[in-house]
Amino acid sequence: MNKAHQYQLENKQRYLDELFEILRIPSISADSSYSKEIRNCAETISKNLRESGLDHVEICQTKGNPVVYADKIINSKLPTVLVYGHYDVQPADPLNLWESDPFDPIIKKTDIHPEGAIYARGSADDKGQFFMHVKAIESLIKTDTLPCNVKIIVEGEEEVGSVNLGSFLKENTSKLSCDIILISDTHIFSNQIPTVTTGLRGLSYVEVELEGPNRDLHSGLYGGAVPNPINVLSSMIASLIDKDGKITVKGFYDKVIELTPEDRAELNKLPFNEEEFKKSIGLNDTEGEKGYNSLERTSIRPTLDVNGIWGGYTGEGAKTVIPSKAYAKISMRLVPDQNPEEITQLFTEHFTSIAPKSVKVTVTPHHGGNAYVLPSTDPGYKAAKLAMEKTFDKEVLPYRTGGSIPIVSLFEEVLGAKSVLMGFGLDSDAIHSPNEHYGVFNFYKGIETIPYFFKYYTENLKKKN
Repeated sequence: MNKAHQYQLENKQRYLDELFEILRIPSISADSSYSKEIRNCAETISKNLRESGLDHVEICQTKGNPVVYADKIINSKLPTVLVYGHYDVQPADPLNLWESDPFDPIIKKTDIHPEGAIYARGSADDKGQFFMHVKAIESLIKTDTLPCNVKIIVEGEEEVGSVNLGSFLKENTSKLSCDIILISDTHIFSNQIPTVTTGLRGLSYVEVELEGPNRDLHSGLYGGAVPNPINVLSSMIASLIDKDGKITVKGFYDKVIELTPEDRAELNKLPFNEEEFKKSIGLNDTEGEKGYNSLERTSIRPTLDVNGIWGGYTGEGAKTVIPSKAYAKISMRLVPDQNPEEITQLFTEHFTSIAPKSVKVTVTPHHGGNAYVLPSTDPGYKAAKLAMEKTFDKEVLPYRTGGSIPIVSLFEEVLGAKSVLMGFGLDSDAIHSPNEHYGVFNFYKGIETIPYFFKYYTENLKKKN
């Protein structure tokens, strides 16, 4: 590992330069007008993988955006680690809230990142994080110290639900066969308190449409006598959560597993500070499900949130209309044993049942995924914990986070392998938001740590066998 680390130190600036090249490409998967940029990004990554010493580099076409694949097989008897990442990014809107061009990366020092942070869309989610693996693997290949086989897949549709990755996995199970999957698309608790993510919430995402009159109506001529879809939708949404923060959808909690007092105590070993949490997002107070603190609400409890709502006239000035239609996008974060398809069906039935006869309701399911838990007894978890303790020189704690990576459960189903979620971002990195950034310290720390994961995982399997 000393040779690899020395190589990393000698190439630090080049690593940043190469990352910046990828960050400059607006590979936005939600907007089909960026299809050329998507392809450009896949080709740029492929070129970097080849230059890093990986073999069999391919751009694999799917029904949607391409998947980039590469591997380095040094000995069929050694374990194989599959590294997963995604090169697609969220739209940068609203652009006026960015302090710099989202696709022209710059480094700025902050209180949290005194060594500087990389400001750009995709810097933390997930270009900066998957690129750590590419450079870590390069340092091992170039110094002839790679201790195991590695495979890499980098997809281009994670931000739109990985809609075509499932079929890609099923069509390429032999190519992608592995012992463990390593993913850096999560965050640590803080740079002072490193953690390994041991749990993710699942997801059910839907869009609802309410239709009232057959056209937009003059609010003076018709107001007071006809249903206003925006008013009705607002009332229906408000009824979905009661005064105690409980979701009112019938059957929603039927399969929710309550943590034991011992498990809750283990979770709360993390030094979560409620006041710092509120201050970091500009709030005077928090709210949520009664009987749980903010750390628990954002990790082990299910949620329901409106992600967008629209209808009627929203342009400049006034237009006095009662709109014909109103819309909302709603996401539900799920915990283990909640099935996303079942939850989507329960929501659809409930939302339709509470609508007045004066409006027509349409619920359109979007993407979803199951929750995921990595046992602390898993060899992958143990290797990640040891690797991070080696480079951070601190105790590493398990951390259940509230985000969702739907593909993780599909990996286990199709490839029969567990995923280790060894992310290096921070929850303050503003992913999906204006001014997304990723600490330079975190970027380099990931590159330093990942080789130790390969080392310890390989050694653990040898001992086990």
